[in-house]
Amino acid sequence: MDTIGNLIEKMDEKAIKFVRLQFVDINGVPKSISVPFGNDDDIEDMFNDGVLFDGSSVDGFVEIHDSDLVMKPDPNTFSLLPWRPEESCVCRFICDIYTPENKPFEGDPRGILKKSLKKIKDKGLSYNIGPEPEFFIIDQDEEGNYIPHDDASYFDVEPLDKGPNFRRKLVVDLEELGFEVEASHHEVAPGQNEIAFKFDDALKTADAVITFKQAIKAIVDNMGYMVTFMPKPFFGVNGSGMHCHQSLFKGNENLFSDESSKSGLSQDALYFMGGLLKHSEALSAVVAPTVNSYKRLVPGYEAPVYMAYGLKNRSALIRIPAARGKGTRIEYRSPDPSCNPYLAFTAMLEVGLDGINNKIDPGEPAEFNIYNLTNEELEEKGIGTLPASLWEAYHAFEENNVIQKGLGKHISEKFLDSKYAEWDEYRIQVFGYEQKKYIGL
Repeated sequence: MDTIGNLIEKMDEKAIKFVRLQFVDINGVPKSISVPFGNDDDIEDMFNDGVLFDGSSVDGFVEIHDSDLVMKPDPNTFSLLPWRPEESCVCRFICDIYTPENKPFEGDPRGILKKSLKKIKDKGLSYNIGPEPEFFIIDQDEEGNYIPHDDASYFDVEPLDKGPNFRRKLVVDLEELGFEVEASHHEVAPGQNEIAFKFDDALKTADAVITFKQAIKAIVDNMGYMVTFMPKPFFGVNGSGMHCHQSLFKGNENLFSDESSKSGLSQDALYFMGGLLKHSEALSAVVAPTVNSYKRLVPGYEAPVYMAYGLKNRSALIRIPAARGKGTRIEYRSPDPSCNPYLAFTAMLEVGLDGINNKIDPGEPAEFNIYNLTNEELEEKGIGTLPASLWEAYHAFEENNVIQKGLGKHISEKFLDSKYAEWDEYRIQVFGYEQKKYIGL
């Protein structure tokens, strides 16, 4: 961990002129202000005392009659911004949010994840997570309609795949930001891409997801194109997910690994999956939080619809990759990149721990293609389906005490208010599909 003195020296060496202080609102949308890099005492005060701002103007924070909040930069999040011109000399810190009384603000998504992680840290545990956010590179046609940038498919190469130059530039810049990129490739749908980065501590990873999305949008914009993390931007093709590989560690020991068991999974891993499955309907509201998310979560497009787990089985909600030992992990497949990673990671950890604490049995693994089952066969095997709409998901969230307790009263209430408003806005719209189908009635 850098001391404040070391950071100031580093900033002097890099000739920093502006410090960007960043946090996210309840929906995971980045917010920031820029502070001139003045004398060393001013910067030291910024770290110690923070910067006051109007919290009533940020979604999910506070009301106008009690609007003052303070952002304090986390010294461990220092980063240059490779997509900015070198002469701009900008660095960035991610901030934690406090009240003017110097207490952690209960509506800060990052603070909520830190609170959950502290509970397990006090028991000597850590929660590692490795997300796989997919995205589309898009263009616009002459009429202004959004279209995929290419017609390539899974693992295609040039000339069908028009993304290698994008991905090469993205990987180089992401590595400058400290990412350990494991792989990059074209995904199944036209224009769809994936860059996978190495799993790490959940807080560092949540910070990385926000930076990742921001960096990719900025870099591609500089190249004259657009990127979207919308879960289902185009009809008739696969949508974009953010599968989350996760495991619990105690020191260097992976608590999900048990080499003596037939599956290589420990009892804790099974119970953790039991918690994920039991709470998956309510969890959907947090990990797939938009109206559009549920247009991805439909059968037929490799999306995880069925609440089951399987070893290597991609038709189940939870897949267990083949790696064992320290690489043993659970892949939860319903999250998409529109989610707020701080809230999503908190919710998944809380329901997984509920599974361990209450010894929730996930049942037998599904070692068959669930997509091929009839409704009667699904019912016979006890396999349920995820919510089909945001409306169903947030109603499940309303009844779930484990997730609400994990997120806290403030965030749970503000989150639900946001989802009510989103659904009400959506349900009164009239779309072209409806006009074509019903205009002649």
